[in-house]
Order: sequence, then structure tokens, then C-alpha cells
Amino acid sequence: MGLRIGALIVDSRDPGRLARFWAEALDWVISHDEDPEWVVEPPEGSREDCVVPDLLFIKVPEPKTGKNRLHFDVRPEDQAAEVARLEALGATRVEVGQGDDRAWIVMADPEGNEFCVQPAYPPHVRSEWLRRYEAYRPAGS
Repeated sequence: MGLRIGALIVDSRDPGRLARFWAEALDWVISHDEDPEWVVEPPEGSREDCVVPDLLFIKVPEPKTGKNRLHFDVRPEDQAAEVARLEALGATRVEVGQGDDRAWIVMADPEGNEFCVQPAYPPHVRSEWLRRYEAYRPAGS
């Protein structure tokens, strides 16, 4: 099949601010930094390069209203440390009806776009994920 997702588009009042936030949060790079479009993508040569969709932030005049219909889930090795780091970058914890008994933490980026910080994989799952991640070789390499 020849179809793949090339980018996820995020409407934004201040695309530069969101691009800088997500580039720092994901340790990615800003590859285009001129209004009305800012692009954040995995670093060239990284395992995610040309595999994971870029993030394209597009300037729009209206503010975000309502809950996102699509959101990111991120899975760090240390959930508490990552939540603290994201808060230092400008993210906030938000309540969207998830309740207190959930393993994930719902946060919002500087413009209010919700995303979830998942707990770390259990050791047996992480070791299998890491084995597959380390074994990955792009086609033709």
C-alpha cells in the first residue's frame, strides 16, 4: 500500500510557540519556521525520521474551543519526571472527565491542545519494544 501519513496538522494562534514547545518536548527539530506554517520533525537520520509523521502548525485567527477530536499519547520512561519537565516547558494538567483512577495523565500544550502522558511500559513489555526498536532496519539498508 502506498499511503502513509506525512504530517499531523495543528491549527494554532501562535504556531511558533507551539512548534518550539513540541520540538523541545519531543527532542525534534524545527525544519520550517515562518508564519503561517511551522514544521517540527524527527532529527535527520534518527529512527523516527521518515517514519513518524511531521507536526505542521498552521496559523489560524480563532482560538481553540472544545476538546480535541484527535490527541497525542506520549509514553516516557519515567512518567512523573516527564510530567514535571513538560510543565516546565509550559504544559498544564487538565481535567477532561478522565477520572482519578487512570494510569495516564491528561495535559494541555500552551494553546490548550490535550495530550496524554502514559505510564512507562512494564519491564517485560519495554524489553520487547526495545528489542524490536533496536532491530529495526529501514528497507534497503
